[in-house]
Amino acid sequence: MSDITIRRQHGKSLAEARAAAEHMAAELDDEFDLKYTWNGDRLRFKRPNVTGELLLDNKEVALNIRLGILLFAVKPAIERAIHRYFDENFPV
Repeated sequence: MSDITIRRQHGKSLAEARAAAEHMAAELDDEFDLKYTWNGDRLRFKRPNVTGELLLDNKEVALNIRLGILLFAVKPAIERAIHRYFDENFPV
C-alpha cells in the first residue's frame, strides 16, 4: 500500500471550502466512480484500491489517501491530478 498526504491553506470561509470540496468530490465521482460521504467537515471516499478522507477547517484542507497495491505504479500521476484539482478548487 502507498499513502498520499497533501495539506493546503485555502483562504476561504468554511462554507466556501466545503462547497469547493463538494464540487471536487462530485467531479471525481463522475470521472472515477469515487463514492463519498460527509461526516461533519470530514469527507470520506473510496473505490476499489483507493480509500481516503479530506478534512476541512477554517484555514486548511488536508487530504489523506491510501492506494492499493494495484495503483502504486501510478502514484505520481495521481498526485499530479490531485494537485491540479486542488489548484482549481483551492487556489493559493
